[in-house]
Amino acid sequence: MIPEIAILWEFLSFAVRWLHVITAIAWIGSSFYFIALDLGLQKAPDLPKGAHGEEWQVHGGGFYHIRKYLVAPERMPEHLTWFKWESYATWLSGAALLMVTYWAGANLYLIEPAKADLAIWQAILISGGSLAVGWLIYDGLCKSPLGNRPTVLMLLLFAALVAMGWAYDQIFTGRAALLHLGAFTATIMTANVFLIIMPNQRIVVADLKAGRPADPKYGKIAKLRSTHNNYLTLPVIFLMLSNHYPLAFASQYNWLIAALIFLMGVTIRHFFNTMHARKGYQWWTWAVTTMLFIGVMWLASIGVNQDSYDEAMARPLTPVETRFAEADGFEDASQAVISRCSMCHAREPVWDGIRTAPKGVLLETPADIARAAHQVYVQAGLTDAMPPANITGMEDAERDAILRWFREVGPLGVAGL
Repeated sequence: MIPEIAILWEFLSFAVRWLHVITAIAWIGSSFYFIALDLGLQKAPDLPKGAHGEEWQVHGGGFYHIRKYLVAPERMPEHLTWFKWESYATWLSGAALLMVTYWAGANLYLIEPAKADLAIWQAILISGGSLAVGWLIYDGLCKSPLGNRPTVLMLLLFAALVAMGWAYDQIFTGRAALLHLGAFTATIMTANVFLIIMPNQRIVVADLKAGRPADPKYGKIAKLRSTHNNYLTLPVIFLMLSNHYPLAFASQYNWLIAALIFLMGVTIRHFFNTMHARKGYQWWTWAVTTMLFIGVMWLASIGVNQDSYDEAMARPLTPVETRFAEADGFEDASQAVISRCSMCHAREPVWDGIRTAPKGVLLETPADIARAAHQVYVQAGLTDAMPPANITGMEDAERDAILRWFREVGPLGVAGL
């Protein structure tokens, strides 16, 4: 049954990732729509009392007439749609994906012994605890007098995000560092919805239903947090996709790359926010965005953040690596991997057109191969996904050797169990 466990785990990861993408599309779509709607509201002579503006839109063959009340209408409607589950479901599915991929696969994706030789429980504690601590710090800043100085607050938030990216890179793999920075930011965004925006809206609704005048301060607070979410969305998407691009996450300056991406999020959103507000097209923002992206490419080209071959050979194996390296069949499996895969999955790839190891996975040393045991098993044992189109001619006997070796330890061995 051990092979079936590995297959089930792969499909669990696939299913959770699929759910995360679906819910993220729903959240980002509704968020961007309401930002554009809010900025496009216009005054009209026949607006009812308390209405701030209106908007006419056409979609799907019909016309929509939308009005916004800064506080609420004089009479609350019987049915009121709340936009919250898109945010909650995105964060919950993202947290599940973090656990399935980075916690369960901590030895490959999370821990980098050359940086910090952490036990799995220590790495998981830092991973989860940092998200909670980040929210507490951010929330404290927003509730301080700085909440009345939004520009200064945004600059401090930017500095905190850059510092957090650097800190993650000091202890985790480059891939995990950028992913966690994305999770750190996404946690702030969802907590804004769950702990600030929704509770404030409930207070306003409760006051109106009870016949009490609603305090506009709650809307002001929610607006500040919503603005932060608006500017953080695009960088979070980049950080979540970065695990597919070693030139981003494996660079020794990946935290600076992330910093430039946060600035690009500001310039891009500024263009669209200004356009939706009917204040013209700020084309200069695209020039700035282009220069920032050129900076990203330059930082990525400077150097890859990884140990040398000699350093990797000299490093003692971790307990999990030892279990796979000492398992029966390791010699045959590693020979197959080195002869068929290492020309691309190397610190200095020799295959034409390959500059960095795909997905940052290295397969040169015994420790490399043992560490990537699960990926090798799935990609080159259970399936023929690797090498791509079997371009190096891996034989069935070599794939069988990989299967026998991995099954000697099993998928739970990858998680250190």
